[in-house]
Amino acid sequence: MTANKYGNVLTVLLVILIVAILLGVGFLVYNYVIKPRIEDNRAIEAIEEFDRAVEENNSESNEEELPNGIAPSEGASSSNTKKQKIYYKEFVMLGYITIPKTNVKQPILDTVTPDSLNAAVAVLYPSNTQLNQPGNVVIVGHNYRNGQFFSDNNKLSVGDKIMIKDNSGKELSYTIYQKFQTTEQDTSFYTRDTKGVAEITLSTCTDDSKARIIILARAE
Repeated sequence: MTANKYGNVLTVLLVILIVAILLGVGFLVYNYVIKPRIEDNRAIEAIEEFDRAVEENNSESNEEELPNGIAPSEGASSSNTKKQKIYYKEFVMLGYITIPKTNVKQPILDTVTPDSLNAAVAVLYPSNTQLNQPGNVVIVGHNYRNGQFFSDNNKLSVGDKIMIKDNSGKELSYTIYQKFQTTEQDTSFYTRDTKGVAEITLSTCTDDSKARIIILARAE
């Protein structure tokens, strides 16, 4: 009788162990395979919608331009030519980033909050920024260690390309010229002198979250 009870206990423990392993494997598959694919598909759909909206904005602006450079009459409102804002997961989308080497294509949001960084990458500096303009723009993104967002920034090297498309429809190619690690508190590279050239800074945490991987790139 005692042997049977012992055997039953082992069977129950074995079943619990198997269930725990299956749950663990399922959790890993979801977080490292299924979830990134779902989020990447959502991002691609948002980017396609962004491109359509930018094209419509530009088309409307062209239609409303006065011939022969004639200026609008005094007091005329410019609200009709104001471009509509484009949103992704309730955040304003300034454009999107493409990193061919790491197969990244993500919306760039205008606000850094816990929710926005869970949704995409976002501009940390400066405030009220316009992409692809002279000066430095700091773009931050999570390192989820699953290939999503800036998870693979550690694989980028000097000379690699990064493309940024803004809400005017302009796309610039940036070349990485420096990569280093620093502390989370270091902001010394935010206000660097770009000599009138458009530059970007990509920032994410290292795999152990003890430092930041910083990538500097300059528009071609």
